[in-house]
Order: sequence, then C-alpha cells, then structure tokens
Amino acid sequence: MDQGAVVNIAQEALKIVIYVSAPMLLISLIVGLAISIFQATTQIQEQTLTFVPKILAVIVAIAVFGSWMLRVLIEYTQGIFTNINQFIK
Repeated sequence: MDQGAVVNIAQEALKIVIYVSAPMLLISLIVGLAISIFQATTQIQEQTLTFVPKILAVIVAIAVFGSWMLRVLIEYTQGIFTNINQFIK
C-alpha cells in the first residue's frame, strides 16, 4: 500500500465526515443564530439559554437525517472492505 492510497483513503474519509456532519452543524448554527437574535432583541443575556434549543435541534436532525447518515457511512465502509485486496498490495 503506497502513500497515495493512504492519502486517498484519508481524504475520502474526511469528505464523508464533513458530508455526514453538515446537516447537524448547519441546523445547530441556524438555531444558535436565531437564539442570539432573540437574545439581542429582548436583552436577555442568559448564556445557558442557547444550549437546550441547540440540543433539541440536533436530536431532531439526527432523527430526520439518521438513516441517510448511516447509509452513507455503511456505503463507505463497504467500499473500503470491498477494495481491501487492492489496498494491501
């Protein structure tokens, strides 16, 4: 297994991680921004106010996108296992 193959596998793994985590991160970002705007308009400066809505939004995102995320990860893992003979040469 040469360095190019290792770099290729690492790049693909990082792309998959970004691709899978993007929905949760974007939803968390949007909810955080909405809470920040709400806090700025009402002048409520409670730091813990953002945690509960973000956690709930991420849980909902996992419930909605969970099957898709699992399918993407399984396809990547199956691709690695299918091509393992090419990697170990």
